Order: sequence, then C-alpha cells, then structure tokens
Amino acid sequence: MLDNSTVNKLILLYALDKMEVALQEDVILDMVTENNWLSYMDCKLALTELIKNNMITNIATKGCNPRYAITTDSREGLKHYFVEIPSSLRDNIAEVIKLNKIKYRKKQDYFSDYYKNTDGTYTVVLRIDSPANPLMDLKLTVQNRTKAKWLFKNWSDKASTLYEFILENLID
Repeated sequence: MLDNSTVNKLILLYALDKMEVALQEDVILDMVTENNWLSYMDCKLALTELIKNNMITNIATKGCNPRYAITTDSREGLKHYFVEIPSSLRDNIAEVIKLNKIKYRKKQDYFSDYYKNTDGTYTVVLRIDSPANPLMDLKLTVQNRTKAKWLFKNWSDKASTLYEFILENLID
C-alpha cells in the first residue's frame, strides 16, 4: 500500500501521460483541481517533487512559460504502479482528458491580455504559443474597454482561424 503522497504523484503522472503533450504549470493545476483529482496544495507539492526528482521534465521554450511532460522512465514506472490509483479515478481522468484535451491546449497556447493606455485607449495583447517558440504575437490598440474585453474573451476561439488567414495572405 502506497502513501497518499505517492498516490498523488501517480495521479499527476497519469494525467500528464493521458494528455500526451507538455503542459504549463497553471494549466496542470487548473486541470487537476477543477476536476477534484487533487487539492491545489497536494497537486503543487506533487508537481514540485516530481520536477525535483526528474520524473517530469521542463520543456524550456523561448519566450513562453515552461511546460512539463512525463519522462520516459516515469512512463515505464507508471505502467507498473497505475493500479494504485483507484480505477474510478483513472476512468474519470481518461474521460475528462479525452473530452477536454483541446480546451486545455487552448488555455496554454492562446494567450490574451489587455491594459489601459495613458490616452484612454486600450492595448490588447494576443499570442499563440507553441512548444518551441511563439507562433504569433499581436498588439492591437482599441478605443474602449468593451472592445478590449471582447478581443480578450474571444481570442481562443478565433486564434487559429486568424493565424491561418494571416499566413495564407502573407505567403501568396
């Protein structure tokens, strides 16, 4: 029988394995806590220990937040110990990730923010990140907060279409 700390690490490794892509820390924390797989503190502690013990690796990216992925050795270890995670929880993790994988990727790949300028206009920052480096970085100035909020809120739904449109029209 494994202690809770070890099972928490296995849960985190299992979720990272099911995601199949490196994730930013805030996305990992959101995914795990919003689905009640672990508490925030348990997840943060398990994540810190897994990083410290080289069981997950930091995929360093230029200009982007670090992303964490399960190592090959950890994946092999998980094959032997995943049964220590209750089967109902394993099923829930697999199902939630299957249904929400794109949502979690968008959460980290599509960044948006806005701030007020001294002249009363707003600057909206829109970015598409990739594991290697940023794909696109836009700064737009809009006349009011309503427009800034709309761009901020809708960026994740429109980012890929806009990126394709810009690329297609610049390359022609």
